[in-house]
Amino acid sequence: MTKQRIDAVRRACASRRLQALVVAHLPQIRYLTGFTGSNALYCITKNASWLLTDGRYAEQVKDEVRGARAVIVKGRLFDACAQLIRLPRNARIGYDPASVSVAGFSQWKEALPGRRWIALDGIVEAGMAVKDELEVAVLREAIAISEKVFREILRILRPGVRESDVAAEITYRHRLLGAEADAFEPIVASGVRGALPHGRASDKKIRSGELVTIDFGCRVRGYHSDITRTVAVGRPSYRLRAMYDAVLDAQTVAIDAVRAGVRGSDVDAAARRALRSHSLLRYFRHSLGHGLGLEVHEWPRLSPLSKDDLQTGNVVTVEPGVYVPGVGGVRIEDDVLVRPNGGLVLTSLPKKLICL
Repeated sequence: MTKQRIDAVRRACASRRLQALVVAHLPQIRYLTGFTGSNALYCITKNASWLLTDGRYAEQVKDEVRGARAVIVKGRLFDACAQLIRLPRNARIGYDPASVSVAGFSQWKEALPGRRWIALDGIVEAGMAVKDELEVAVLREAIAISEKVFREILRILRPGVRESDVAAEITYRHRLLGAEADAFEPIVASGVRGALPHGRASDKKIRSGELVTIDFGCRVRGYHSDITRTVAVGRPSYRLRAMYDAVLDAQTVAIDAVRAGVRGSDVDAAARRALRSHSLLRYFRHSLGHGLGLEVHEWPRLSPLSKDDLQTGNVVTVEPGVYVPGVGGVRIEDDVLVRPNGGLVLTSLPKKLICL
């Protein structure tokens, strides 16, 4: 599998007339080589590739790195990379400007003067966006752990419990069930705080009659789950129920629009049309979703500006939301595998409003 991924990168480099590619983003390095350390650089040419890291990982690279020569470096990683790739002057070297600092890039140019640095993205991301069967299986493992955690924390959701306590339980239970870590800091937002799309869990106590939005996920063997459910503690008002029903309608319509060949912006538009029919579109304050895998946010994007066409094997989140200041919020999110004739929802949690 590593060889296939590296060969695909070489083909992409050749199509862009690149003599080399330098990869600094750790999730991309993991995708190409299997290395999971916290400091690395990956360099690839037509005939060779190197994984450079420091002495802390001298033993780890022996177990993890495939398809590249592992090089342990005492000084700056790119200085060693420059000595290895030995490209002629005016050679074209590709890099992703989003994954290197201005200072770091200055060091690269200093180490390899006279070369042409070509800023681009997509060479590695395009491959990462299309999951194989093994990757989907690992994603299912992560999703299954998060779903079990959600079912367990429903038992502690009641008036008087702090949002921060719920978030702490999510983190603890993820680890207890075998996850490497949370995918991100859990979001727990109750009552009027639900109008904050990414409201961090606070010391606010949950009250009866409130909606509680819980956005959470975990990491398993590098791959992430990302799920959101909104539940009611006590009996919610008619307005809150109507908000929930509208968001569920928007998500259902959007998932129905997911299939290979459809543009991400068209899936996003389907959700927006549904919310407009409920007179709630102005309260939808973010894009519909994103790719999911070794990173929580990957290609393709589901947004009004997206030019990404969905491909078989993409895994995307579909997460419409409504956020009404002074009232509260609702978000429902599932992870969906793109197939030729539609989307397969990988998450299995119920979506009917749960009232505790």
